[in-house]
Amino acid sequence: MNFTDTKFHPGQSLTRPADAGMVYVPGGTFRMGSDKHYPEEAPVHRVTVDGFWIDRTPVTNRQFREFINATGYVTFAEVTPDAKDYPNALPHMLKAGSLVFTPPKEAVDLRYWGEWWTFAFGASWRRPYGRHSNIRGLDDHPVIHVAYRDVEAYAKWAGKELPTEAEWELAARGGLDDAEFAWGDELTPAGKHMANTWQGNFPHENLATDGFERTSPVTAFPANGYGLHDMIGNVWEWTTDWYSPKHEADAPKACCIPQNPRGGPEGASYDPRDPKIKIPRKVLKGGSHLCAPNYCRRYRPAARHAEPIDTSASHVGFRCISRGAGAR
Repeated sequence: MNFTDTKFHPGQSLTRPADAGMVYVPGGTFRMGSDKHYPEEAPVHRVTVDGFWIDRTPVTNRQFREFINATGYVTFAEVTPDAKDYPNALPHMLKAGSLVFTPPKEAVDLRYWGEWWTFAFGASWRRPYGRHSNIRGLDDHPVIHVAYRDVEAYAKWAGKELPTEAEWELAARGGLDDAEFAWGDELTPAGKHMANTWQGNFPHENLATDGFERTSPVTAFPANGYGLHDMIGNVWEWTTDWYSPKHEADAPKACCIPQNPRGGPEGASYDPRDPKIKIPRKVLKGGSHLCAPNYCRRYRPAARHAEPIDTSASHVGFRCISRGAGAR
């Protein structure tokens, strides 16, 4: 994070003590990843993670507003892109904004995500669906439209850090090693929705049988075994790890199990489908309210997604951790 790229009120502090509202996740060894779903989740491998404190919920609009008011920070989505950074961009697209989910009216080819994502000028954390929207009544919803530099800035101000992928996945599992979901092996046990995900045929048919068409209040669904809400669904969450297309193989012996792994090298995170663009990507975890059985079954602890660090969207948020003994 380069703080010269942001704006703060003169004399304001960039840090403050860690908040209340954190939950302790005991350390241990667990089986990370999955061999049953998408190739980037494989192979299952053992990792060991030290204990840490983690936010009980994703960071909310109320909490993020407190940060903005205290520091004068300007988010990535609110800054006009520099043409030097995007030499192939159309001039009329070089305006401040962010990606907004815009559902089509009928079924579309699921191979082309541009059918349901729109770069909306003026969209930001405070105007989540474009210039004429606002977050009135959404104080307890997760903040969205935050790029990686934004979440790093918040974490630094809050006296916290961002989780690694391994830390995040351990927390999401809630003590259920090898379970399919954060609450067990059924998506909707006894017909009960356990997370804010998509019901219906994505992206044009949103039945919203879980009660929400877009984001939901961060405690609307049950907590997992560690008392953490929204580790699955609602919004994807940033981690600090660079993305790699697969996990490392499992250690041959217990003595060789990785301790507090930190992901792959930055160079491995570039998108191989477009070698001309060298924008590094971080790992997102947890899925979102847009994850659907017919398109994106990533509403599981093992699931992962690559997100360019210069990107923000209407389904991506974050939460923080603290490795210090004093956090609560």
